[in-house]
Amino acid sequence: MDTVNALSTHNPSPHIISLAEQYGLEADGDTPYFPGMNDAATAITAGSLAAADAVMSGRADRALHLGGGLHHAFPHRSSGFCVYNDAATAISYLRQQYNARVLYIDTDVHHGDGVQWFFYTDPEVFTLSIHETGKFLFPGSGFVHERGDSSGYGACLNLSMEPYTEDASWLDCFTQAVESVALSFRPDIIVSQHGCDAHAFDPLAHIQCSMQIYREMPRIIHELADRHTQGKWVALGGGGYDHWRVVPRAWGMLWLEMSQHPLLSSIDSNPQGGLLPENWPLIQTNLKSEFPLPTTWLDDVASWEPMPRRAEITAKNKQMLEVALQHVR
Repeated sequence: MDTVNALSTHNPSPHIISLAEQYGLEADGDTPYFPGMNDAATAITAGSLAAADAVMSGRADRALHLGGGLHHAFPHRSSGFCVYNDAATAISYLRQQYNARVLYIDTDVHHGDGVQWFFYTDPEVFTLSIHETGKFLFPGSGFVHERGDSSGYGACLNLSMEPYTEDASWLDCFTQAVESVALSFRPDIIVSQHGCDAHAFDPLAHIQCSMQIYREMPRIIHELADRHTQGKWVALGGGGYDHWRVVPRAWGMLWLEMSQHPLLSSIDSNPQGGLLPENWPLIQTNLKSEFPLPTTWLDDVASWEPMPRRAEITAKNKQMLEVALQHVR
């Protein structure tokens, strides 16, 4: 943390710059250092801590912190756009302050490696991550054989999805896994990470899902929380690199679900979820998007080109799920 703080000035010393790389910080790397970095990263972490405490103390049933979810950072190293791991910090706080059993659910298209390794030997924290297989995508981890270690063996589950996976296969694997894990693990609270980069439009991955998964996954997690944790649920943000077409809609529907907004019934009953609010295009008038902006909450998937290997991809995902769940059921 001292090095991060020293790198957060406008003119860090040559000696401090020479230390940056060993802490995962490089001027031209994935996680560059910048003026004010420590204050910004600390504020994000504080937000996740506040959300966790508000829910576990009973002051709130649910809490949403979209600035959080920086799941790639490690205890002694930044990584993958993440300086401090706010999710792991919040979970550690829940363990130390409340002795809570925590179910962590990560829906980012990139494996939640930092959070997993923080708690790899802790039987009281179950980490579940659904992501594109690390065979083809950063960070190159999150395979089904990663199940935890020592007393934490079995408290880690990875759904390593095939490239070009579509909605039905993604949601089938996700639903079966989280239902089985929640029933077996019996958590006191759920902490979820909501990266929205598994969408077909995202430029940094190879998954072919639509906005439908970003309507369904928050609903599924909400129902799990109501059944298993007396509603206690902390949701964090995460990755997402189609900033205009995907992120606003995905996080909008997450907020609608967490706040139990009446607009949800309209989204669920209308084709493509119905039209976005009237002022939505006005908000985005000055945005420089190279693609037409959406006008509906959900996508017109029927107009998309079908995946030619759909049956093969679905079969591989099903086989992976069966292996992943062997130590849960």
